[in-house]
Amino acid sequence: MRRLPGPSLVDPALAALLTLLTLGPLVRAGEPLPGLVLATLTAAPIAVRQRVPVVTAVLVLAAVTAHQLVLGAFPGSGLGMVVAMFTVATLRSRRTAAAVFAAAVVVVWLGGASGADPVPSWFDLAQAVLVLAGAWALGESTRRWAQRTEALAAESARAVAAERRRIARELHDVVGHHLSVTALQAGVAGYVFDDDPATAKTALATVEDTTREALAEMRRLLEVLRADDDPDADYLPQPGLAALPDLAERARSAGVAVDVRTDGTFDDLSAGQDLCAYRVVQESLTNVIKHTATAPHAVHAQVLVERRDGTLHVDVHDDGPAVLGPVREGHGLRGMRERAALYGGTLTAGPRDGRGFAVQLRLPVRGEQ
Repeated sequence: MRRLPGPSLVDPALAALLTLLTLGPLVRAGEPLPGLVLATLTAAPIAVRQRVPVVTAVLVLAAVTAHQLVLGAFPGSGLGMVVAMFTVATLRSRRTAAAVFAAAVVVVWLGGASGADPVPSWFDLAQAVLVLAGAWALGESTRRWAQRTEALAAESARAVAAERRRIARELHDVVGHHLSVTALQAGVAGYVFDDDPATAKTALATVEDTTREALAEMRRLLEVLRADDDPDADYLPQPGLAALPDLAERARSAGVAVDVRTDGTFDDLSAGQDLCAYRVVQESLTNVIKHTATAPHAVHAQVLVERRDGTLHVDVHDDGPAVLGPVREGHGLRGMRERAALYGGTLTAGPRDGRGFAVQLRLPVRGEQ
């Protein structure tokens, strides 16, 4: 466990204060020099208690024991032992704290036995042991509190990282798809601007529609991000499988012939499942659009969405150029896999036999598992 929070000068200042409180009465009582040296060692090591807590406890207990065996019962208050016990219980394991506590109890008993009365006062011994036990319990509570705090901080960091990944996926899907369509349509408009103004006008209209939809989806995402600051913010619905016809139409305007077939109803899907399926189809068609420039002929893509045996099946495949060599998994494929895993599903993607690429999503439907 890491050190206790606090300035680096706190422990030396505490050690100096305890040393003065310990030496003051002894100096007034005429304690000999060896006794003053041992008394100093019962408090001064507190200055390094957080760096070497066990060594600090050993030095303090050894100094108290030496004073009791050589010069008689230690006349000080024993605050150094209490602080050392607390520090070990806070920064070290319970087993180590138990060992230090047992050693401290023995030292306390020796102090009682070395007093003027050969039979130590059980009341005084019990009181000293209870003080040490209280220091142990307080240190144990502090250690547990620190561990809970660290665990909560780690959980919060993981939640923030997960949220950042989710936002990155959303931005990648929204921006990647719409910009791909926009870039292709803008290129078509520029290519036929002089020879075929009607086609150029249609392409520019598609650019306008695609850009507006991209802005709308970005606004949806920003509304979610602002929800914590504005409790009255409206939650705009995220796209889902119901928006597949519009998605297919944009892909067709980019030069990809898309055939969408659905089988079954999807109204009871959770919002997350619906969005996951939509984003997988969107990213798959985006990848098809990106590769149409290298296709020697028109590219056809087929989208099949159906429910079967309690599972949502989403299949997207095309007849584009053959994929040579291993498939490099970029942000798109990785994002689709993460989405699928988030809802207990699986996603496979790879080249088809002969030509094209295929993406398959298998998502357990809530309530049908």
